[in-house]
Amino acid sequence: MGTISITAREFREKQASFLDEVRQGRELVLSRKVKGVKERYMIIKIDDDDLELSISPKLQLKIDDARAQYKRGEMTSCKSLEELNSFLDSL
Repeated sequence: MGTISITAREFREKQASFLDEVRQGRELVLSRKVKGVKERYMIIKIDDDDLELSISPKLQLKIDDARAQYKRGEMTSCKSLEELNSFLDSL
């Protein structure tokens, strides 16, 4: 199935039919201009399970800790593919 590209006006006029297309597996790209700048939005179907993909407080703590480790220089840096392969082989 292909991608449908529409304007915000077209979406407002035929919203139900475009959402039916998305339900059937088509991708929908909606375009609009804001202060002369074109913005694009992808409209996709999500399931109830997808709503739980937000970052939990526990995961946020892990992310914050990893960022702090990075700032302290507690990481491994690879500057070439060979260095990366060597590091991965050592794990």
